[in-house]
Amino acid sequence: MKTSISFLLIEIFGLGFSLSCEGQMMANRDKSQDIPFQKTVLFSDFVSEGVAVGDVNNDGKIDVMAGPFWFEAPTWKRHEIYIPKLYVAEKEWSNSMLNFSLDVNQDGWVDFVRVDFPGKAVYWHENPQGKDNHWKEHLIHETVGNESPNFVDVDGDGRKDILCGDVANKQMIWLKSPTVKGEVAWKKYTISQPGTPGSENFSHGLGYADINGDNRSDVIIREGWWENPGDPSQANWTWHPANLGEPSSHMYTFDFNQDGHLDVFTASAHERGIWWHENEGDGSSQKFNRHTLTEEMSETHAIAFTDINGDEKKDFVTGKRYYAHMRQGTGALEPAYLYWFEFVPGEEPQWLAHQIDDDSGVGLNVVAEDINKDGLTDVVIANKKGIFVFEQKKK
Repeated sequence: MKTSISFLLIEIFGLGFSLSCEGQMMANRDKSQDIPFQKTVLFSDFVSEGVAVGDVNNDGKIDVMAGPFWFEAPTWKRHEIYIPKLYVAEKEWSNSMLNFSLDVNQDGWVDFVRVDFPGKAVYWHENPQGKDNHWKEHLIHETVGNESPNFVDVDGDGRKDILCGDVANKQMIWLKSPTVKGEVAWKKYTISQPGTPGSENFSHGLGYADINGDNRSDVIIREGWWENPGDPSQANWTWHPANLGEPSSHMYTFDFNQDGHLDVFTASAHERGIWWHENEGDGSSQKFNRHTLTEEMSETHAIAFTDINGDEKKDFVTGKRYYAHMRQGTGALEPAYLYWFEFVPGEEPQWLAHQIDDDSGVGLNVVAEDINKDGLTDVVIANKKGIFVFEQKKK
């Protein structure tokens, strides 16, 4: 079965295709319309499944951070953040599952945020301000639940916060980043009652986006969503149960079919499937009808939801997470594809699949932004195959 599926992926993805909302192969495409990406391998061993970007040395260029290393643009010279350890992809997970960047103490130097293995802690590593030393490690929170914690501005103060589960209490929480220069403590706010879904160490599926159209971002998991009360520091947000599908990775909302209701986008973390969930209700009484985009790609454990080709429409980037569950996972031995899917709006939404690479895939988070300041969106990933930069080039 694995062999036949792998062959199907190679044949279909190699040609390029479009997907209707029911996942049908609509038509082969002219590959000349694809956007070229230049691949650079920064590191070819397994150290991290998370990645972040930022101007580490304040030289005006965007560098890459992944686990124990940061890579200096534009030559990608490697520097250490902490003592590195090489992991065996077939047998181990690393201590760096998701990575983010933020000037935590507001000293003018970007710092590095590292989420450890699910259920373990999240840390920030303090930038040594141009010195080629190991970065001082600070604890943010002892236990982080959910395998797709979000790095988002929860309270609208212009600084990114961490949305995740608190494993100790099985509660959904958010960790507010420091707002005063020199402060380093992150404040915890509770969203849910103890014992709620989505908050355990291996919970799958989490998003922070408006779902009821009130222009406030809500907390979404596959079992339902918590309604933003207006003041995010308020405890016990109102819970709305819903069926938002299978265990997934990052979750987003968008009005895909332009009917005035915000739909929910998800992708399978460990099985097969990329879906959009049509919102057939309104306000707080939503009902969702699931539509399958494709079931070809397995273990799409990370998604970036952004405009790739500059047409101001929401595309997405995803791929196969290599050895997500070692050799036991669905499609574990299939090629590690990396794709971007071009959104074509309409009453029946469609997505055009564009292959970026067939030997990298995704980890637990994907960076999709213009890192070389040429006006084009680039893609940066880290996973069990290594650390990669894909720079978009003009046609």
